[in-house]
Amino acid sequence: MSLPNEVIPPKQVDGPKVAPLSVLPVFFNLKHANVLVVGETPALAEKIELLLAAGAKVLLISEKPNEALKNLIKTSDSGITHRSRSWKLDDFANITLAIGDFDTRSDAEIFSGQARESNLSVHIINEADLSDFQFGSIVNRSPVIVAVSSDSHAPALEATIRKRIEMMLPLSLAEWAKRAKAISQILTESVPDLKTQKLIWDRFSQTAFKDPVEKIDDFIRSAAKMGRIYKSGSVTLVGAGPGDSELLTLKSVRALQSADVILFDRLVSDQVLELARRKAKRMLVGKRGGQASCRQDDINALMVKLAKQGKNVVRLKSGDPMIFGRAGEELAILKNEGIETAVIPGITAAMAAASRLGISLTHRDCSQSVKFITAHSRHGELPDLDWKSCADSQTTLIVYMGAKTAPKLAEALIAQGSSPKLPVIIAKGVSRADEEVTYHHLEDFLKIEINRDMPVLLGIGRVFEQGCIISASKTNQNTLSGDTRFLSA
Repeated sequence: MSLPNEVIPPKQVDGPKVAPLSVLPVFFNLKHANVLVVGETPALAEKIELLLAAGAKVLLISEKPNEALKNLIKTSDSGITHRSRSWKLDDFANITLAIGDFDTRSDAEIFSGQARESNLSVHIINEADLSDFQFGSIVNRSPVIVAVSSDSHAPALEATIRKRIEMMLPLSLAEWAKRAKAISQILTESVPDLKTQKLIWDRFSQTAFKDPVEKIDDFIRSAAKMGRIYKSGSVTLVGAGPGDSELLTLKSVRALQSADVILFDRLVSDQVLELARRKAKRMLVGKRGGQASCRQDDINALMVKLAKQGKNVVRLKSGDPMIFGRAGEELAILKNEGIETAVIPGITAAMAAASRLGISLTHRDCSQSVKFITAHSRHGELPDLDWKSCADSQTTLIVYMGAKTAPKLAEALIAQGSSPKLPVIIAKGVSRADEEVTYHHLEDFLKIEINRDMPVLLGIGRVFEQGCIISASKTNQNTLSGDTRFLSA
């Protein structure tokens, strides 16, 4: 038996606590503040919309406003005061910020200089050196607001980063943040211990990422019970997919980001673990064929223990947890212990392999069904299955954990009528940088030894004959070896 090992994320190199910043990210409170805006361009209309959304009062100086500005003036419910003239010195009185867009550099310089003489922060559109602040790309989950800046050097990159962050932050986060004030009041009145308050706030932050708005009231009621909430942990079974971190679902990433402890298998890639919360304790719980690993009973006991300590546990499994991942056993034990559980699916290796190779596992010309089996029983031998149905010529057979028992698997299928020339693939490390796919015939399994240095998936069926033709040009992605000139089965 091998006990779980804690894996410590790499420590940061010693040095300054804060690396040099090109700009300081700050957030202005503009509720009821007066902001001067000068110009006629559509770009100003976008800035004014942001100012109004932040509660500012806008003084717009614009002799010939464009249609976008005219529409804003009509529909802003008196949030905009418009003056159809040139700007003058008196316009800077009682102003918090000044924003302008000008046709000439000299006009921009004069306006910027006057704003600074008036001790105002100024922004000139497309003139970074004349500006004291920039408008970053914004992710709005108000009161949670995230702004991204490249110091005006790469606006397209800003937009791309914003989109990535937007995908990561659920819309429900806004409502959770709004209700934080109610939580704070309850904790002040009911939970005087500061350490317990911190634990509850940690739980609140984690829950906000994974639970819908409807769960907020449940959380508030629990928080009122003298901090009992932090004593009740949870376990989430998360599918890590075949290895490529970009194949993770958003829900999986959110779970990793909110975990206290991550129990992961050997097959989970480092790329996936890189997306986990930095402060989360990571524990390797083994499970790799032919190698020392933790007993399932030990893993079950550890999950129960951690959850009863109030930990938010993520059980991270390669592929999909519900396909040959012993999820049923784990869920049954956790539920029997009264522990809250959830399952987040992952992309199983079979589907990833089919996508990478451009193969339809149920191509209507040669396969009317697909069957997933494991060739590895509880005792490590070929299991006792209905091999006649597995040998059906109209079925694509996907075999998990079949590297060791491949010779016996081939014998069983051939004995039930499968052609020795039936196309097969051996897929190793599907979706990873060192992915390797080789093409063979079923009879080759009788004489070759499959190296298990990477996760192995076997594919058997007529679809792989056509798949070889489709994939033959993808030599930059896959290694094609064995006999690639298939005969009809």
